[in-house]
Amino acid sequence: MKEEHSCCGHHHEETSPSAPALARDPICGMEVDPATALSATRAGETSYFCCEGCRRKFMQQQIGVAHDVDPAVENAIYTCPMHPEIQQDHPGDCPKCGMPLEPMTVSLDTSAEDHEIADLQRRFWWAAGLSAPVLFLAMGEMLPPIHAMGGWSPIIQFWLSIPVIFWSGKPLLRRAWRSVVTWELNMFTLIGLGVLTAFGYSVLALLYSDTFLSAFRVNGMVPYYFESAAVVTTLALLGQVLEARARRQTGQALRKLMGLVPQIAHVVHHLSDHDTLIDYVHVGDILRVRPGEKVPVDGIITEGGSTLDESMLTGEPQPVSKQKGETVIGGTINQGGSFLMRATKVGHDTVLSRIVEMVSHAQRSRAPIQRLADHVSAWFVPAVITVAALTLIGWSQFGAEPRFVHALVNAIAVLVVACPCALGLATPMSIMVGSGRGANAGILVKDAAALERLCTVDTLVFDKTGTLTEGRPEVRKIVAIAPFNESSILESVAALEQSSEHPLARAVERAAEARHLKPGAVTDFKAYPGLGITGQVDGHSVVAGNRALLEREAIGGLDALDGQATILIAIDGQAAGSMLIADAVKSNAAAAVKKLRQLGLRLVVASGDQPAATAAVAAQLGIQEVHGGLAPEAKAGLIEELRQQSHRVAMAGDGINDAPALATADVGLAMSTGTDVAMETAGITLLRGDLHGLVKAFHLSRAIMANIRQNLFFAFIYNIVGIAIAAGVLYPFTGTLLNPMIAGAAMSFSSVSVIANALRLRWCRL
Repeated sequence: MKEEHSCCGHHHEETSPSAPALARDPICGMEVDPATALSATRAGETSYFCCEGCRRKFMQQQIGVAHDVDPAVENAIYTCPMHPEIQQDHPGDCPKCGMPLEPMTVSLDTSAEDHEIADLQRRFWWAAGLSAPVLFLAMGEMLPPIHAMGGWSPIIQFWLSIPVIFWSGKPLLRRAWRSVVTWELNMFTLIGLGVLTAFGYSVLALLYSDTFLSAFRVNGMVPYYFESAAVVTTLALLGQVLEARARRQTGQALRKLMGLVPQIAHVVHHLSDHDTLIDYVHVGDILRVRPGEKVPVDGIITEGGSTLDESMLTGEPQPVSKQKGETVIGGTINQGGSFLMRATKVGHDTVLSRIVEMVSHAQRSRAPIQRLADHVSAWFVPAVITVAALTLIGWSQFGAEPRFVHALVNAIAVLVVACPCALGLATPMSIMVGSGRGANAGILVKDAAALERLCTVDTLVFDKTGTLTEGRPEVRKIVAIAPFNESSILESVAALEQSSEHPLARAVERAAEARHLKPGAVTDFKAYPGLGITGQVDGHSVVAGNRALLEREAIGGLDALDGQATILIAIDGQAAGSMLIADAVKSNAAAAVKKLRQLGLRLVVASGDQPAATAAVAAQLGIQEVHGGLAPEAKAGLIEELRQQSHRVAMAGDGINDAPALATADVGLAMSTGTDVAMETAGITLLRGDLHGLVKAFHLSRAIMANIRQNLFFAFIYNIVGIAIAAGVLYPFTGTLLNPMIAGAAMSFSSVSVIANALRLRWCRL
């Protein structure tokens, strides 16, 4: 059941079955329906509300907030999708192309967009209502009733056209005038020139029909083009309405993500729950999450456990079990029991906020292919004006009679049919929609250039641990050398690993916890990417890493276990033992590798683990090209070597030691299950962290680039063919001329067609 209330206009479907009958909303005073009521608890008392708007106002009053301001709206920076270098702190039109500016940060508040669309629709309907009789009078000159009106018909057309052109078309003319004043010529320059030329000529024809324009009569009558000016204005407004609606849809993916965050959080304070707005939750607050509710912010479970639906963030349909000590992500849905959590990241620091920010940035970035459209757009409008002038001169001198009438009509058609916006929108619309589609599928794109480069990649290099394997290795065996024992070795290494981000560190910590060991205090901790770690544990010098690290520390006497990842340990300069650690290959890795090979990719494994361990994993997946025992700089060197062989290389990894390779590759692909360093370095991040995400990323890249090429092809062909026909190239062969009204319709729908084609990406299969 949905209801809408005049107090806030919000719809809601949430229910609160415990709401008592005859309860009244404390904000608007309306009687609350128990079946659809919303609730909030404060100081042990529960209040019920008719809608989300009233509940939010109530919570603001309780915490002393004077008014409701969306920070995304209050601090918004507005930019142009075609010219991202244009930025300002208030809404307006782009000074270059004339398009309405859009906020760089998408907000759930769409009131500004709604107002823009409503204003354009109102102007369009008035224009359509007044243009219809103008068109009827102009087209019906041969009808007896209209013919009998004589000189009154053009006078009526004149008066009806004025509000169409100068009130309904005011936004178009304002942008046209600004383009002339700033000399940033654009689509609105052409529309303004075409409309005002047709209207101005018609006014002169009306005023001086017997003298000044007597030479331009057709069949004894002076032609008027009030209907062309009015109808072109109406069609241009229709195009703006459709374009505004379509542009609004490009932000739906981000709004869908932002809508995952609940408005209210249950803060546990002095053993009781207090509801507060999500905006006022702080790091360290203890929050209660009840069954069926969304997790309010990122945090760690401190009591209880449950299963969570993370599909909206990762695309993974299977619920994930979460227990005490495990992290939860804001916006995911609690499917099972109730639990307490400690907030660790709030506001713009949450995973969901970072995703929204990253996708917003990607949507505003420029793909290299856009340079072609930018180059053409720089001279497009002057070229169109030149063609229109040549058309006017050519038809005036060499055209069929009446020459001036044909010259004027064709010049107006050239101005009106041209559409530089179709060229300018071809790339950014595809990037905006495609990035949103990727976000819904768990693929985060840092910038458009990464998408374009990924489309050309022919070689894919994998890290092993956490990329091809589960990234959850387990300690399978500990070998101790007297006088040390297994427990003392594990306790010392676990203490060091607490400061490490490597996946093997978590395996050692879990093994120590399983044996109920308590790691000692650590000082002088140092990490050596690709080698290991060192430090002082309870006053003892501990070294844990591979053979290269121990040899550098002049420690011998240890033999690695072949075929497995092994940590070699030395304590106080003496060989102490080793740990055998194994990591299972991801269950879906083999199927994903097969699909990647079908995409024509050359597959390579490059790992810092021992060559034998790396080769064993690669063999399970059927990958022949294997490089093991690589330090971080060696991984980057391998990728650089492949690039020098004219290969376009993508690198997939998740650890700190992968960061140099991710940065060196043409495209870095980071698994979100890895470190923040890897994700910051990579151009694309996969939220699910599995190899099927790689397959989807390649499909997404190819779909977006194909869509961009389609848009550019359509925009170029449309403008070349449209301008040529409008200039009259078909007239000598077919007698065909392009009526300015038809030209106006074609112009209006050209940009809409480009956006509509881009919107198809919302349903592309990945």
